[in-house]
Amino acid sequence: MNLFNVYPLFDVNIVKGKGTSVWDDLEREYLDLYGGHAVISIGHCHPHYVEKMTAQLGRLGFYSNSVINELQVELAERLGRISGYDGYQLFLVNSGAEANENCLKLASFQTGRTRVLSARKAFHGRTSLAVEVTDNPSIIAPINANNHVTHLPLNDLEAWETELAKGDVCACILECIQGVGGLDMATPAFAQGLQAACKRHGTVLVCDEIQCGYGRTGKFFAHQWLGIRPDLISVAKGMGNGFPMGGVLVSPDFQPTYGQLGTTFGGNHLACTAALAVLDVFENEGLVENAHLVGEYLVDELKQLQQRTPHILEVRGRGLMLGVLLDIPHKNVRGKLIYEQRCFTGCAGSDMLRLLPPLCLSRDNADDFIRRLETVLND
Repeated sequence: MNLFNVYPLFDVNIVKGKGTSVWDDLEREYLDLYGGHAVISIGHCHPHYVEKMTAQLGRLGFYSNSVINELQVELAERLGRISGYDGYQLFLVNSGAEANENCLKLASFQTGRTRVLSARKAFHGRTSLAVEVTDNPSIIAPINANNHVTHLPLNDLEAWETELAKGDVCACILECIQGVGGLDMATPAFAQGLQAACKRHGTVLVCDEIQCGYGRTGKFFAHQWLGIRPDLISVAKGMGNGFPMGGVLVSPDFQPTYGQLGTTFGGNHLACTAALAVLDVFENEGLVENAHLVGEYLVDELKQLQQRTPHILEVRGRGLMLGVLLDIPHKNVRGKLIYEQRCFTGCAGSDMLRLLPPLCLSRDNADDFIRRLETVLND
């Protein structure tokens, strides 16, 4: 049997990682400015993470959500305290798409409505509702095209308020920094105006923090830069540092009902252990602050590089979620970075490098990346 391969693959077999580096099966080292698509938050194979996961696996890997799991209780308390949302509730799932799926279901249950507003160029996942609110017709199967969603320009508050005034919108879902869409950022004026409009019209505000959250921008959540406090927050990716893990932070305005939501694997013992180990490292090593400081440094270095090399048009983003807009296809640059410079980056659209490194990235790592990128751009 062959794999049902839906991914364009680079001809590299990664078999080992440590910190901000990974190695292939030929023992060649690569600098990781991709983080496995923003998943690796505390670094590859962090010793504390490995120790905690190994110990938990020796005790209990899994049992169902029909019994008490004290690790879930501990995770909810610590995540609430560290993120600034200690008054919220936590529902645990396995992935970002599931988190968004459950956000939208909760909003519909809460309001009794069926329509959602989402931003143009948004990406929220590939499950049924999540793919509907994603602005990419090529990945929406006919069975998912149910006309529940209206896509509107990011930062066009008037357009969003016009739709909200119709009174049938259950949720507005927002990436405060669009990942797949090209690192466009919501403005504080738009975000605050949207929150106020949602409150006026009884609509649930959902912030998708799956890629831009969990410390990546230098605050725990990207929306905290904008001065808003959403009703529902979806998280995943960096939450488990590679172990499948996601969740929804739920406002106190929502009351749980038995059987309304459910999951087999969500919040299992290994997943909670992974998430707790991530929070340990966040606190002990100051990784959220590091993302802010090293991110600012990397932006400055990229802008200086823009002045002395061809092809960089713009630098976007915040913290360690950055985009480098090029005047040439990113495919050419990424290929040379991987095969010639041994460096992984991501992409957005056809002409943007997307940088999503582990939050332990150092200034030395940033300098190393700038040297490698400069070599490629001058080639």
